[in-house]
Amino acid sequence: MEVLMDGTVLTDDVGYLLSRASGLLVRATNAALADHGLRVRSYSALLLACDSGDGMSQRDLAEALGLDPSQVVLLVDELAAAGLVERRPSVTDRRTKLVCATEAGHAARASAQRAAAAAHAAQLEELSDDEREQLRGLLGRLVRAGQPVLRG
Repeated sequence: MEVLMDGTVLTDDVGYLLSRASGLLVRATNAALADHGLRVRSYSALLLACDSGDGMSQRDLAEALGLDPSQVVLLVDELAAAGLVERRPSVTDRRTKLVCATEAGHAARASAQRAAAAAHAAQLEELSDDEREQLRGLLGRLVRAGQPVLRG
């Protein structure tokens, strides 16, 4: 049991537990993605680019990832330098560039997704399949409740 100086039992704090569990999962996933030249944030941006069909603006990527737009610019720059995404002009707004996955990006996603899934399974092995689904559902609800609605 971890106790803070004020006597609070740290493991009773939901924020601490979420942060600690997230840190463990992110470190394990980053290690699994390292062979693919990715980290959790760049992998997440690649997933969104792959799933977006016609592309996704950097602003929408920032909102979906919960990051500052300047951080997303750097992520997209890294992914573009690796040949995994490219910026294309929007057909509806000349000022907007859309982030689109390349063929190499789709291939990288497939192999990285397997590596990430293996890391997640290892990190969550203490939970039953039902508990994993319950955890995913509860975390999804929390994220959706706190996430701004993306612009179309």
